[in-house]
Amino acid sequence: MNKIKNEIMLITYADSLGKNLKDLKEILDEYYVGAIGGVHILPFFPSSGDRGFAPIRYDVVDEAFGNIEDVKEMSKSEYLMYDFMVNHISRKSDFFKDFQEKKDESKYKDFFIRYKDFWENGEPTEEQVDAIYKRKPRAPYYEVEFKDGSKEKIWCTFAEEQIDLNMDSKVVRQFIKDTLISMCRNGASIIRLDAFAYAIKKAGTSCFFIEPEMWELLYEIQDIVKEYGVDILPEIHEHYTIQHKIAEKGFWIYDFALPVLVLNALYSGKGDNLKRWLDMSPMKQFTTLDTHDGIGIVDVKDLISDEEIEETKEAMFTKGANVKKIYNTEAYNNLDIYQINCTYYSALGNNDKAYLLARAIQFFAPGIPQVYYVGMLAGENDIELMELTKNGRDINRHYYTKKEIKENFKNRKIVNDIRNLMIFRNTNPAFSLDGECITKVDGSKLTITRKYGEHIVILRADLKTHEFIIE
Repeated sequence: MNKIKNEIMLITYADSLGKNLKDLKEILDEYYVGAIGGVHILPFFPSSGDRGFAPIRYDVVDEAFGNIEDVKEMSKSEYLMYDFMVNHISRKSDFFKDFQEKKDESKYKDFFIRYKDFWENGEPTEEQVDAIYKRKPRAPYYEVEFKDGSKEKIWCTFAEEQIDLNMDSKVVRQFIKDTLISMCRNGASIIRLDAFAYAIKKAGTSCFFIEPEMWELLYEIQDIVKEYGVDILPEIHEHYTIQHKIAEKGFWIYDFALPVLVLNALYSGKGDNLKRWLDMSPMKQFTTLDTHDGIGIVDVKDLISDEEIEETKEAMFTKGANVKKIYNTEAYNNLDIYQINCTYYSALGNNDKAYLLARAIQFFAPGIPQVYYVGMLAGENDIELMELTKNGRDINRHYYTKKEIKENFKNRKIVNDIRNLMIFRNTNPAFSLDGECITKVDGSKLTITRKYGEHIVILRADLKTHEFIIE
């Protein structure tokens, strides 16, 4: 296991660069030595849905991807991030199946949040439903039918394959501990706590980032993994003040606001909003432009005006390439109002100059950059895959073959330019997390200076023409 390094982290599925983990390792060794220091392997455990985010179990690797030795082999050269879905588990897990078969006689009868026990009268009032921070247009539940024919509602925030865990249950807390320790022993350098803010529920509240219980859970998890030298990263898409509150307590956070702020700057030719954000950003964070999900809109609330948010969203459809509003509707199984489904390259109109500048801005921003595999290869919207699955998010989840990757490097300058920029970011001492980030804006002119001791590197860019130089 490698410790976290101040080097770019790749985000990828186990079968998106080649067919499996062995292919992934070969591709990294052939094309990206020096460019990638870490890898966030998106959920590689057996799962029943949501591209791995409905885990059935955590103690083995999905056999389609390889085995745990493949993961450990990668951990020798890169620091690795694993996903732990702290909020939920698959309804095809042994825990849920045992509960479904034995009901109150199951040792997992308290593993899930049962409406009859959670709500005062077994059902929430309309007022209580309205208060919940929901991902569905109704109370968040799944109706389980037991072997004896009886039915009961249990909490389900996301899809029906993802059943929420009961954080008040001792058996769940033991499951969390056992799972985290297993990940630590199997090569994880950092564990991403997926859907963390949804984990604690209290009647009459939003059931989203409930304090102080969220902090108690976060510290409990930290205490479990720190014995193994492993870090944690809570995954939360919401108002930036929540991220900064977590950062103030010394935890790693995500910068999910940067993607839209960079688009806003490149669309408008103005960098004032971007400068204000970079000035207030901590160094102990992971920056993103793109991820396996869409481009987050909710994360920039109050960082730019509501009018500018709408203008930026509209520009994604008018200036972007092959992205339509219908891709973010029920027709493509997507009603998530918080995100736009599009590759970052296509959001910038498949424009090489604009895209390379966007990456340069990200690499100069405070924190450790994460680069999604599609973005690393300057991938366009995959309309064909999305139409095949009718899943809006698949527009940004292309499967690359080894041959395709080779052709990208041979025929596309932008792919080579991105790799060279990644190597530069990893090797220049001025990007130390103990250094400074100084941003200046003059009209469309943007200057970002990274400084550490005697080491100085400067990005000078024009947000209108997308020309830039690095000194």
